[in-house]
Amino acid sequence: MIAADTNVWIRYVTNDDPAQARRALALLEKASQIFLPKTVLLEVEWVLRAVYELPRESVRGALLHVLGLEKVIPEDAEQVAVAVDLYEKGLDFADALHLASAGEGTIFHSFDAALVKGARAAGAAAAAVP
Repeated sequence: MIAADTNVWIRYVTNDDPAQARRALALLEKASQIFLPKTVLLEVEWVLRAVYELPRESVRGALLHVLGLEKVIPEDAEQVAVAVDLYEKGLDFADALHLASAGEGTIFHSFDAALVKGARAAGAAAAAVP
């Protein structure tokens, strides 16, 4: 099993540096399994959104593509699935991952009113700090 850094996934997804993209693809293809830490997934979303300025739907598509690769084993797959679902419902991906990582039955508290409102609208347990 291998794990790949954010920059490997970015080269793979964007092909912005064709030589590195080929090397990333070769690495991923020869691996028997690829562990995908949540922190790397979080960075991939951030880089695609903030650096590449891709629209939300393109970022979502890239995340689903990476997560859908046969060899990819995401860290805490159930939490990642919940986070992707919350992201699809409009939450910021980092917030969605925070909520999902807190786990079912936990109320996530925040001073961020938009996060609380969005989480509640998406069916997640969130509350404003009293």
